This record gives sequence, C-alpha cells and structure tokens, in this order.
Amino acid sequence: MVIQMITISEAITTIKKAENDADKLIEDSKQKSSEMIEEAKEKSKDIIEKAKSEASDEAEKIIFDAETKAKKESYQISNKASETLELTKNKATSKVDESVTIIVKSVL
Repeated sequence: MVIQMITISEAITTIKKAENDADKLIEDSKQKSSEMIEEAKEKSKDIIEKAKSEASDEAEKIIFDAETKAKKESYQISNKASETLELTKNKATSKVDESVTIIVKSVL
C-alpha cells in the first residue's frame, strides 16, 4: 500500500508540474502574442506614414510639373500674342499713309 501511495503521490506531483508548465506556456504565449500585436501595429504605422510621405512627395512633383508646363504654355501664348500684336500694329501703320492721302484728297 505504501508503494501505491508513493506512485499516486508521484503521479499527482507530475500532474501538478504539467499543469504549472501548461499555465506557464499559456502565459508565455499570451505575452508573445501581445508583443507580436504591438510590433504589427508599429509596423503598420510605419508603413502608413511612409505611404503618406511618398504620396505627398508624388503630389508635390505632379504639382511642380503642372506649374512648369503651365508657365511654358503661358510664355508661348504671350509670345504669340506679342507677335500678332506687332503684325497688327505694322499693318495699321502701313495704312496710315494711305489714309492720310485719301483724307487730303477728299479735303482738297
């Protein structure tokens, strides 16, 4: 009977140790899980911030390119308008002499 008691006692001790090991494993798993979740949150924040920064940089580049293109087009339009104005001015000036002659003839 004593031998059976020792065996039962050893079995109970082994079971208690297994329960304690299981509890420790569960706690360690919960801790590791929490750490992994926090790490994932930090990584996602970093990824989002990087994406925002890249999007902002790309937007600035697009705006700069659009402004540069608009300035070039504006310059070209301004030059064409100046040329057209000069041509119109020259045509008008060339007709002044003819107009003076007609006016002088009609007055005389």
